[in-house]
Amino acid sequence: MELSLIIPAFNEAQRIGPTLRRAHQFLAARPASFEILVVDDGSTDDTVALLTALAGELPGLRVLCSPANRGKGHAVRQGMLAATGHVRLFSDADGSTPIDELDPLLRALAAGADIAIGSRYLAASRVTRPQPWRRRVWSRLVNQVVQRVLLPGVVDTHCGFKAFTAAAAAHTFAACTVDGWSFDLEVLARARAHGLRIREVPVRWENDERSKARLRQLPREFRYVYRLRQQLRASGT
Repeated sequence: MELSLIIPAFNEAQRIGPTLRRAHQFLAARPASFEILVVDDGSTDDTVALLTALAGELPGLRVLCSPANRGKGHAVRQGMLAATGHVRLFSDADGSTPIDELDPLLRALAAGADIAIGSRYLAASRVTRPQPWRRRVWSRLVNQVVQRVLLPGVVDTHCGFKAFTAAAAAHTFAACTVDGWSFDLEVLARARAHGLRIREVPVRWENDERSKARLRQLPREFRYVYRLRQQLRASGT
């Protein structure tokens, strides 16, 4: 298998159908073999029923189900470790970064990166519908702390469009434990601590007003940045 697309889903019955159809159409038109893994994170709406129906319609779509809601990080981790692709791409269910932004990430991996991450904040990035100003302030404030304390030089840690070589995915996600929203920070920090090469790539991105990120998560994000730095220092990585 050449490419695995991993999409976490929690109560995504209203958004994930169009995202999956677009992704499948795009990937099926290319010569590379692929699989799409959707990891349902204990949804309580009609997400699983929809995914089951789509699996019969879209060849290569697999559905993994968690019996309980564990968090986005847990869902992505399960998908990455269950995937079989030489390249493993994580993308959000809302498709805010469209699948046709894949090739710049693949080129970064081909050029020697172990991990290629989409970025909304590079000079060449194209944000066609920005976030509300409060969320932009929240995002930039978190990133200033992240760069100072944990991941200097990475301007966008949370964009939901990240590609890993199979070796990088297996090595990094096997060591990760964060189930919630801060999982991106742990993945990238552990990867860098182990000498993996991370390349940030400008992508096209469009805000979805139905995003589940909330400002109340900000204090937890700050606490986790410092806690993760302490854990990495204590482990000697």
